[in-house]
Amino acid sequence: MSPSLPDSLNLAEYFLFDRIAEGRGGRVAIRFGDRRWTYAEVADRSRRAMTALRDRGLRPEERVYIVLPDTPPFAWAFFGTLGAGAVVTMGNPLTKTEALDDVIDYVRPQVVITTASVAARLADAWGDTQKAELLVVPDAATFDDPEAAVEGRFAADCFATALAKATPGEVTVTGRDAPAIWLFTSGSTGRPKAAMHTHRDFAFNTEVYAKGTIGYREDDICVSVPRLFFGYATGTNLMFPFAVGASCGLFVEKPTAERIAWAVDHYRATALTNVPTLMSRLLEADAAGDALDLSSLKWTLSAGEALPPALLERWMKRWPVPVYDGIGSAEMFHIYVTNRPGDVKPGSLGRVVDGYEARVLPADAEGPGAAPVAPGEDGVLWIRGDSVAMGYWLDRDKSWKTFHGHWCRTGDLFRVDEEGYFWFRGRADDLLKVSGQWVSPLEIEHCLAEHPDVVEAAVIGVQRDGLMSTRAFVETRGPAAAGFAATLQDWVKTRLARYKYPREVVFVERLPRNDRGKVDKKRLPRD
Repeated sequence: MSPSLPDSLNLAEYFLFDRIAEGRGGRVAIRFGDRRWTYAEVADRSRRAMTALRDRGLRPEERVYIVLPDTPPFAWAFFGTLGAGAVVTMGNPLTKTEALDDVIDYVRPQVVITTASVAARLADAWGDTQKAELLVVPDAATFDDPEAAVEGRFAADCFATALAKATPGEVTVTGRDAPAIWLFTSGSTGRPKAAMHTHRDFAFNTEVYAKGTIGYREDDICVSVPRLFFGYATGTNLMFPFAVGASCGLFVEKPTAERIAWAVDHYRATALTNVPTLMSRLLEADAAGDALDLSSLKWTLSAGEALPPALLERWMKRWPVPVYDGIGSAEMFHIYVTNRPGDVKPGSLGRVVDGYEARVLPADAEGPGAAPVAPGEDGVLWIRGDSVAMGYWLDRDKSWKTFHGHWCRTGDLFRVDEEGYFWFRGRADDLLKVSGQWVSPLEIEHCLAEHPDVVEAAVIGVQRDGLMSTRAFVETRGPAAAGFAATLQDWVKTRLARYKYPREVVFVERLPRNDRGKVDKKRLPRD
């Protein structure tokens, strides 16, 4: 059953100001190094941010582009924008200047909130034409003061100074279907697109997934591998803990295995938002003799990319911390199929979250009314739920192919078993036809990952004499011995149908990744 949400709904109230009304203002909301901010302090800064944004000409439904690392000002920029009735868009501060500028041209924000170093890059690129108003925060490390005054070139645009001068603003009354946040797709099948979401979408998923399925609690302390600009982490490490009065631990530095282990220990985190790659890196670091302390964790999440069963088994042997692996998308905001407390089926992505409906349809289905494939057969996942986006900004053709009223065609291949558990089979557009047979790169990647000397693998299609062939890029635990490529090919031949073995094996030190942490197959050489 879908939760009942009021006609008048603003996410700033739902996630933040309602905690003040509940008497939770004194609880710690954000931890950053050795500093802490309570809900009352975050609320005050967010109200002042509303005024500062309005002073810079921001009107309801206009966009604000937040390009910040995981620092506390991200929170008041986020809630201040929503409270002002405007639309949040988010970007990675490590992205190249040209790409950030492309997004600015695409979303046309009224205000950009970013660090001094990113502001300098953008201002240099803009020249004499300022494309948006700026609010600037310092380039602060985790143990620095993120609210220090910005000096020099952007002193007049200092976010902290603007907040100090501003009077606390009032929340703009918005309808539940007013625009709230645009989430960017990962760009796995082309240039990232902005999926346009309303206030209702985020409250709905929070109720049915975060509260109803995973069970976030007031005493949770959350830490995340993915960065806050990514909708996966915006949910799990800001919105979801704030919805129940819990706490999130932030840090700026690159989320290496060592840094994640430090954050878990330093903040005594109970919940970790993880991805398979970092699970593997944590195991490697631990095996190298670092003896990582993750004892405070009660549970972890995994999403963003497929979790190989062999990796999950290794994780559970070392740290008996449940992993709730699931799948979501920018088009639906967050996770809609997942494993959950007391119901984990290794290798699967679990069952549909209550409140959503899922169908596995033939790849050529033109609408959600097509007859589903039989249990155990592969098809494309279609999902229905109240968090579905309105469409893609400035791309109606793609919107028509993806959104069908209440339904979203995910483009992900799945099979569902007789018990209702969903098994990810890869992207429909990733399938390769080799020797007249369809091959799933994901299936080969998981098979390779089961070898004890393989860390991770990525498989792509390459053209050879006009025919499709397969090439596997493989990370190994040590230098690959002579003949190891043939060993891995034989490994796949004995575990899968023989035609599925990778025709070429290339050993790499590290697989390339995009800013979401996923393997970036577009950067793997095909010639």
